[in-house]
Amino acid sequence: MGKLEVKAGWKRTVRALRSRNYRLYFGGQGVSLIGTWMQRIAMSWLVYRLTGSAFMLGLIGFAGSVPSFILGPLAGVLSDRYNRRRMLIVTQCLALLQAFILALLVLGGQIAVWQILVLGIVLGFIEAFDMPLRQSFMVEIVPKQDLGNAIALNSSMVNSSRLLGPSIAGVLIASMGEGMCFLLNSISYLAVIASLLAMRVPQEQVSNREFHILGELREGFVYAYNFVPIRSVLMLLALVSLVGMPYSVLMPVFARDVLHGGPHTLGFLLGASGVGALAGAIYLAARKSILGMGRWIALAAGIFGAGLIAFSLSRVFWLSLLLMLVTGFGMIVQMASSNTVLQTIVDEDKRGRVMSFYAMAFRGMVPFGNLLAGIMANRLGAPLTLMIGGGCCVVGSVFFARNLPAMRDMVRPIYRRMGIFSDENM
Repeated sequence: MGKLEVKAGWKRTVRALRSRNYRLYFGGQGVSLIGTWMQRIAMSWLVYRLTGSAFMLGLIGFAGSVPSFILGPLAGVLSDRYNRRRMLIVTQCLALLQAFILALLVLGGQIAVWQILVLGIVLGFIEAFDMPLRQSFMVEIVPKQDLGNAIALNSSMVNSSRLLGPSIAGVLIASMGEGMCFLLNSISYLAVIASLLAMRVPQEQVSNREFHILGELREGFVYAYNFVPIRSVLMLLALVSLVGMPYSVLMPVFARDVLHGGPHTLGFLLGASGVGALAGAIYLAARKSILGMGRWIALAAGIFGAGLIAFSLSRVFWLSLLLMLVTGFGMIVQMASSNTVLQTIVDEDKRGRVMSFYAMAFRGMVPFGNLLAGIMANRLGAPLTLMIGGGCCVVGSVFFARNLPAMRDMVRPIYRRMGIFSDENM
């Protein structure tokens, strides 16, 4: 009986992989994301090796992330009007070209910091379109009842690659230099492109309406703002991304000045956060349905905030590691649950725009949060900065939880139409 239960639990955890299209997507993205993390680590190391400037690290990270905030709504409009798979193939080809140019410059010994900055901005523009497209494309490759599982599996893949990619990059940088990381990343995009070409997807939407970009942007904003569940999820996610997610940029301060360690301490802290995030993703994947996700959004944001507060007070290494596990768990559960709820309740003709707002809230707010955290840490110290950020996350989770009854009433008809609602479980 025990073996049967374990087998049934495993099948439930990976049920989205029953879809051929999702298996292709999962495999292609799994290869590509390892390459992406290799490039991120190699680029940071290269910039610091060339300049020795922490400011340049921050500047390049900021410049590469801001396009997601500025261009996200435009990407959402295009995603709602044109063939998403074809557009994804274009973004992956452009990302491949960016990584290949970077590899040629580094391997040829001609790289300069301004070139890294320009290519980082180019990649930021590509990712500004790519992320909303990938998020809104998910519903086309898995049955809607498996959407939450697919998003959770995708999160587990992202966090697995976050653990594996940097390790490979460290070995390659030491033995062959940063250029090999960029070259292998460019090759890894071929896996995604091949998987997209191999998919059998029904004819995707192409709107026949006259194209008025400003009007459609306004329509998307009005829809997201007036539908309270969507507005509430996006506002909490934006708050957490602004004041909570920047904890990672302060980790070197905690590793060296608070815990009195070195680079290995930093690696263990970030690794613990990644393990916690992976555990959270696996937990979500094992859930039977999307019911109760609203409670988990509120609870996970509170766990994340409380973890940050406790971590800011810790001066013991092993305790800090445990708290990073908790923080990583709360972070990924809140992010993935928010994604699942939005994907489930959004109107199909506005999916791309709403998911572009999700990208703005999740990724677009982070560079501003990084700048804010740096300014506050310089004046107040890193522990107090993290404590304030964690406290804001907890307060945000409380306000979100207070609105849950009203939001349930609004989404109940949607769940009924989907056949996944029951009065006992809601």
